[in-house]
Amino acid sequence: MAITTQDTDAVRALRGLEDDRPSVRLRAALAAGTTPDPRFVDKLVERCAIEPEFLVRDMLTWALTRHPVFMTLPGLLREVRSERAQARSQALHTLSKIGDRQAWPAITRTLLSDADDEVARSAWRAAVVLVPEGEESALATVLATQLGRGGRETRRSLSRALVALGEVVLPALRAATTAPGPDVRAHALATERLLRDPDAGFECAVEEAKRVVALGGSGREGR
Repeated sequence: MAITTQDTDAVRALRGLEDDRPSVRLRAALAAGTTPDPRFVDKLVERCAIEPEFLVRDMLTWALTRHPVFMTLPGLLREVRSERAQARSQALHTLSKIGDRQAWPAITRTLLSDADDEVARSAWRAAVVLVPEGEESALATVLATQLGRGGRETRRSLSRALVALGEVVLPALRAATTAPGPDVRAHALATERLLRDPDAGFECAVEEAKRVVALGGSGREGR
């Protein structure tokens, strides 16, 4: 059987994904997405779990989105159960970019509360994209259990996910404003403000919420 130019290009791309140089890996991932080939899928998924460079990881995800879902979904669903945090995080990120709701059952409460902040953030973003119609309220209830966790970027990510769900999050947020922890109350209040006024900005919403909590309020006096 004659070796075609496509075969040669595929071999070059597969080898390039393992090169020590990030620039070569980036070009290889670009090539894999520009000319999709079933032979690339397993290697792209595998590389996502260990690739140290953000730009290369992003290109790997893009390349996977260029392949048919029936080829990419099985490997990605395996990766969300991996013991390696980066494998879980990048697989979730890729699922959010693909946007196929067949992946929804894989977005478990365990992932939404993963101890690794990057994994949890990726799970929140994927959940908002993949949640079936009618299940937004239940998702909001689970996401609200994560209020007050982590640093500023983690809290910002959670607020964005909750706001993206819309008005259905209000009962969960209002319940959280009476939680024992001041961080949880402030985060809930900040998120509620962002829901009402998306242009307010997370930093301003947080500072206002902290003042309300410090004064012992719930943020709904006079409403």
